Amino acid sequence: MKVKMLSRNPDNYVRETKLDIQRVPRNYDPTLHPFEVPREYVRALNATKLERVFAKPFLASLDGHRDGVNCLAKHPKSLATVLSGACDGEVKIWNLTNRKCIRTIQAHEGFVRGICTRFCGTSFFTTGDDKTVKQWKMDGPGYGEEEEPLHTILGKTVYTGIDHHWKEAIFATCGQQVDIWDEQRTSPICSMTWGFDSISSVKFNPIETFLLGSCASDRNIVLYDMRQATPLKKVILDMRTNTICWNPMEAFIFTAANEDYNLYTFDMRALDTPVMVHMDHVSAVLDVDFSPTGKEFVSASFDKSIRIFPVARSRSREVYHTKRMQHVICVKWTSDSKYIMCGSDEMNIRLWKANASEKLGVLTSREKAARDYNQKLKEKFKHHPQIKRIARHRHLPKSIYSQIQEQRIMKEARRRKEVNRRRHSKPGSVPVVSEKEKHVVAVVK
Repeated sequence: MKVKMLSRNPDNYVRETKLDIQRVPRNYDPTLHPFEVPREYVRALNATKLERVFAKPFLASLDGHRDGVNCLAKHPKSLATVLSGACDGEVKIWNLTNRKCIRTIQAHEGFVRGICTRFCGTSFFTTGDDKTVKQWKMDGPGYGEEEEPLHTILGKTVYTGIDHHWKEAIFATCGQQVDIWDEQRTSPICSMTWGFDSISSVKFNPIETFLLGSCASDRNIVLYDMRQATPLKKVILDMRTNTICWNPMEAFIFTAANEDYNLYTFDMRALDTPVMVHMDHVSAVLDVDFSPTGKEFVSASFDKSIRIFPVARSRSREVYHTKRMQHVICVKWTSDSKYIMCGSDEMNIRLWKANASEKLGVLTSREKAARDYNQKLKEKFKHHPQIKRIARHRHLPKSIYSQIQEQRIMKEARRRKEVNRRRHSKPGSVPVVSEKEKHVVAVVK
């Protein structure tokens, strides 16, 4: 005779302590759960709505400058230390944890044009309108000592930008030409020029550290090789590029911030067409900086907003603005990839979250699990029209909104004109030019 017994293991349903959650036995057979997808869709919809509810990206405003903030620099070793240079020649060092200024230096007469830190973090370099490059100690002077620079180099022309090598005691300045300097010498090791216009910014490649990129006011982006002490090649665009930024994860990729409201991501091996054209700003883009992951970058614009773009997408995923923020001159993404800093005309440095709805502070394991689950749900249903609409919607200031509408009408008019011209011309005489190819005039090697 068979005797059937129910056998249950108490480990499967008994709590170890009273603080534990009750264990629930689950059967994952899909036939028992016919409404699983609709239930997940509702959860994804709620997660998307809550993400927009909790999207409060603004964290702090660092005020203390007496003129517009012209440049920012990150400390290579300390996440909490930031340097800023203003239009009155003043340089401030900030502690982001305390949100306080810890040191102020009257570094130059006139604008501070550029600021960069040494790769080891012991000193930093500034350049200004007074034709000087100065090296300063990162630590303040001792008790009773004067605030003096370690070295001062007096140049023949105004230097408009500076950047330090990522591994060696070498830095580059730009003005009439690109100069490469050794820290121990008062004259440049080599000077490189191509064309006659002034160069607005110079940047070292963080991976292939002997490569430099610069952009000049004659619409050129020029790439240099420090080993040959010669320019490699240049790309000429429709309008002037204000600055460039190299991707910290991909050696050949850089993004250029342009006067024509767009950003262009180029692969330096094929400069004839950009990899991606990033369009969303409604005024000149003044600065750009990559996230340490290399997957996103942040741009600062004259239209009083900053935007975060994924590298592979032409439209921004996020736009930040405040009523008080004026033209944003400079922007930096912190080295832990969590925060963004921007310096603007009205003398403030603002600190933002890179992910607007991210909860700050320590998360419990249940909060982490809920966050990851919601993230997966949003990814699963992201193409559903309702969820897509809520996730994409951003409130914009009236000025930006009206300019976007105006530009949309202008773009449509240009497209209509081109279609009409092609329709009334001999077949093949008016070629179709893609958006990527429109803006590149020429590549010179």
